[in-house]
Amino acid sequence: MEDTAAPLREMWYFALPGARLGRGRTVAKTLLGEPVLLGRDAEGQVFALKDLCPHRGIPLRHARFDGHELECCYHGWRFAPSGRCVAIPSLATGEDVEVGRIRVRSYPAREVQGNVWVFFGTKPEEAPEIPVLPEFGERGPDLYESVRMPCGIDHAVIGLMDPSHGAFVHRAWWWRSRRSIHEKEKAFAPSPFGFTMLRHAPSRNSNAYRILGGTPETEIAFRLPGIRIEDVKVGRHRLVNLTAVTPLTPGESEVNHAIYWTLPRLGLLKPLLRSFARAFLGQDRDIMTMQAEGLRHDPILMLMGDADQQARWYHRLKNEYRRAQEEGRPFVNPVKERVLRWRS
Repeated sequence: MEDTAAPLREMWYFALPGARLGRGRTVAKTLLGEPVLLGRDAEGQVFALKDLCPHRGIPLRHARFDGHELECCYHGWRFAPSGRCVAIPSLATGEDVEVGRIRVRSYPAREVQGNVWVFFGTKPEEAPEIPVLPEFGERGPDLYESVRMPCGIDHAVIGLMDPSHGAFVHRAWWWRSRRSIHEKEKAFAPSPFGFTMLRHAPSRNSNAYRILGGTPETEIAFRLPGIRIEDVKVGRHRLVNLTAVTPLTPGESEVNHAIYWTLPRLGLLKPLLRSFARAFLGQDRDIMTMQAEGLRHDPILMLMGDADQQARWYHRLKNEYRRAQEEGRPFVNPVKERVLRWRS
């Protein structure tokens, strides 16, 4: 199996929920190992710049921003949200400098359904589209939580899609117990840049679904670079969980959960749902911290049986996307329809 640890750059990555960016505000983050300054201008448009002033390298997160221009706190160089330099106060009259040719690197940034995404490659128009969730228009998530994982993107994604750890890592009265393990069978099919666990009734040992009432049915789709969408239908209502893994550095990733729903009663239960989400994510973080202790020794790892087939698909999808980019050809999905069986 090829080493796929490096992130795919010709992809859109989840940066942060748009609610974190008020007009005239900026937020600095490290994404894909690069210092990035995210902001929203006075007109409400989001932007992303490399968080470094091209003059002396001071981070632009320390700049003053009035919604129109960023003013570096060191020498007062000013930049538009596009990254173009608009003023250098130290220049004397008559000095022949084309200020507008000086630029801070900018990254394509888009806000979709209340979340800000950033593109790190060179051809955003050829990249897979940012996922749009049905029936929610342009409104933001009803609930958002995130957690940092002490691992690179591959281990974070594989942990996200792993179907067999629940009864060991997520033991809780509202989820599963070790005694609840039983055999499961799910049908999978290829979908754009990934695969989908076809719509089915949730497993009878998944207690949390009971809070929705009725007879829920769920469909779980995964797509590159690290996006998982669980779409739960309960009668005419929906609950959709968008989970996006974004690599921060080679050894750290951020798992973002943006949850949308149309069930009115869930608004009243938001404090309870938030505590569930935080507990669930915390359990994942704790187990990844333990795994990181072992990974420091660079062990040979195994993928075993149908329970690990989704991990194999992930590596194949990533390798195929990289090869297609290098060879200048269309992506060919390596996933085939298949029924997987495992115990969890």
